[in-house]
Order: sequence, then C-alpha cells, then structure tokens
Amino acid sequence: MNQTQTARPILPDPETAPELFDGVLTRRALAFVIDLAIMGMLMLMFGLVGLIAGFLTFGLAWLALVFLVPATVLFYYGVTLGSPSRATLGMRMMDLVLTPTRGQPLDGWMAIIHAGLFWVTFWISWPVSLLFALFTPRRQMIHDLIVGTLMVRRSPMTRHWRAYNGRSQQAY
Repeated sequence: MNQTQTARPILPDPETAPELFDGVLTRRALAFVIDLAIMGMLMLMFGLVGLIAGFLTFGLAWLALVFLVPATVLFYYGVTLGSPSRATLGMRMMDLVLTPTRGQPLDGWMAIIHAGLFWVTFWISWPVSLLFALFTPRRQMIHDLIVGTLMVRRSPMTRHWRAYNGRSQQAY
C-alpha cells in the first residue's frame, strides 16, 4: 500500500457498492425531520430553564435566550455527530453514518462545522443543495463536498469496511 492510500480512505463507489447509497436521500430527509423534533424539545427544555433563571436573576438570564436556538443546534450536532457513532439520533434511526472523505477524523469541531455549513447552504439555497445531492454520484450535498464528508447507510458500511480491511491485510 502506498502513502496516498494510507493517508486517504478508499471511498465507496455507488456502482460497486450500491447498497451503501440505497435510499440515502429519503433517509436523510426523514433523519432531518426527527432531528428537528428532538432539537425542538431540547429548545423547549432549555427555554424553560432560561425562563426560570430569568425570574431568579431579575431578568438578566432572559438576555441569554437570544442564543438559545443556535447554541442548542451547535450543542446537538457537536455531541451527536462528533461522537464515535458519527450520527445524530435521527441518522441512527434511519441507519445512516457520516464518513469523512479526507482522511481526518470526524470530531466535535468538524461536526459543528459540517452542521453550520449545512444550515447556511440549506437556508440560502436549499434547491441548489438538493440538486447537488440528486446529481452527484455519491449523493453529497454542497456542505458535504466543502467539508469532505459522505453520508452512507450504516449497516452496509460496516460490512464494506470489514471487507476492505480484510483485503488490505491480505496485501501484506
């Protein structure tokens, strides 16, 4: 194995491993709806805490409620996508995993950057972002291409990496 192969992971190909990309866009949309519901519940809980804290601090804590939505979104994506499972709760329910494509680990900061770019590209130009997903071979959206990530099905991906690691060990 040469240096470029060790530094950069072998990306799955939709033609040789179509099971990894089967229904990814639909699953991704459903995962987003589930994640929105979970973040909404978190915002309600944090908002209730902020409301009570506002009474206890004579209104001072109410100033922090302005940051409630962005802080909750960053917290949720940082904790879930930045975890070893590399998936939000919605993604886990839909059997999805976010895979880095540039050989670097997907940590909390990378997950936050990924989420931030998602929200920026989605709210500014969601039709263009969806068109990218429809016409790229690996179903990547704009923010996936910029950050260097790939969304695939979790269960087939586990089998794919096991098979890949078996081939690379046999090469020695």
